Amino acid sequence: MSSSRRGHFSASSSEPLPVIIIGNGPSGICLSYLLSGHTPYVRPDAVHPHPLLQRKLAEAPGVSILDQDLDYLSEGLEGRCQSPVALLFDALLRPDTDFGGNVDSVLTWKHQKERAIPHVVLGRNLPGGAWHSIEGSMVTLSQGQWMGLPDLQVKDWMQRKRRGLRNSRATAGDIAHYYRDYVTKKGLSHNFVSGAVVTAVEWGGPEPSPLFQVSGFLTTKDQGQQPFSLWARNVVLATGTFDSPARLGIPGEALPFVHHELSALEAATRMGAVSPASDPVLIVGAGLSAADAVLYARHYNIPVIHAFRRPVDDPGLVFNQLPKMLYPEYHKVQQMMREQSVLSPGPYQGYRSLPEHQPLLFKEDGQAVFRDPQGGQQVFGVSLVLVLIGSHPDLSFLPGAGADLAVDPEQPLSAKRNPIDVDPFTYQSTHQEGLYAVGPLAGDNFVRFVQGGALAVASSLLRKEIRKPP
Repeated sequence: MSSSRRGHFSASSSEPLPVIIIGNGPSGICLSYLLSGHTPYVRPDAVHPHPLLQRKLAEAPGVSILDQDLDYLSEGLEGRCQSPVALLFDALLRPDTDFGGNVDSVLTWKHQKERAIPHVVLGRNLPGGAWHSIEGSMVTLSQGQWMGLPDLQVKDWMQRKRRGLRNSRATAGDIAHYYRDYVTKKGLSHNFVSGAVVTAVEWGGPEPSPLFQVSGFLTTKDQGQQPFSLWARNVVLATGTFDSPARLGIPGEALPFVHHELSALEAATRMGAVSPASDPVLIVGAGLSAADAVLYARHYNIPVIHAFRRPVDDPGLVFNQLPKMLYPEYHKVQQMMREQSVLSPGPYQGYRSLPEHQPLLFKEDGQAVFRDPQGGQQVFGVSLVLVLIGSHPDLSFLPGAGADLAVDPEQPLSAKRNPIDVDPFTYQSTHQEGLYAVGPLAGDNFVRFVQGGALAVASSLLRKEIRKPP
């Protein structure tokens, strides 16, 4: 931690920071870049291929995107995201990428230190967040160029590292390294504090501008814990959704051979606890994490039973939404799921698919009990269980675990179904002034689109700074 940031963590430090960002993944990194005075302008010679957007951009030459009306600019844009500002920023950074083109960004970046807003970014891991927890050789779902942050393209970074994209996609290890490198190359390191665990965020004081108290602890080099308590005028939630794996809620789920992370399979393989000669590994789930687990096990010739509750041809399955040419390995898993069901033995030795099977119970002797589509019971002996059915954000540090902030406060918070309710053009909570949410917490689930949330937050905070009395 830099000396300037160490000052914020002294017990006597009571001067509130303008902004605290909780979470140091792509959302937090992008927002730190924007709050550090890096300002996007439209290049004078640029012509955007979208005629309506080009006309609007031409109306305010020389005016930063951060100072323009994001609602007006984003009106009429369409794409693979529900957020208008996310679509706008993506269109400015990657003008025709959805059509297979490679038109350069219409933006140019100027570093204007006078526009910087002091802030601190708190993260449990190194900059890059959950990307450091993903098995390094896994290939990203998104194209490599879509994983990049402003003003440093992934392909350019990869070329300098003498690395190449595989089928236009990068590995998770490369992307984690890229995010860490980005923070260093863009001069943002002094804003970042790694090893910071937030345990409470509270607010109060005079409306409409309350102060926030952010408490937690720093993990020291000797694995000790150093408490901290900071005050801020604004807090940005950027923690993502990988904190708390979803659970089945059935008997036996807490047994020692039942796990909820792919890393458990990697560790068991390294230790020889599972091998080609062992009982099958049971993988529960039909998303990309489950598919990655299947691919990993197949690579080491470990037998697999793969159970999931939907039919294979369900249009809601992610495999049925991915282009086959870009994602051949996931389509191979889908093919196995279809052809190697328990009712129809197929050509894939060591793999068995259990579509429309509901787990009922895990027993201490390594037996897994299922309800099959006909209502009968099926029992299988397994060596290890991986339950990979998604994850939930862990906002236990917020009052009421953040439930009151969701679009539907009566339902559990969910990135896909019930995110934090934010203003679409500022990403400020509709329930609490000064509290913002970006990334999956606000419903933006791909790196490509989380940057729009950062743009919206930075624009909103800059306007607050301008309005702030001297």
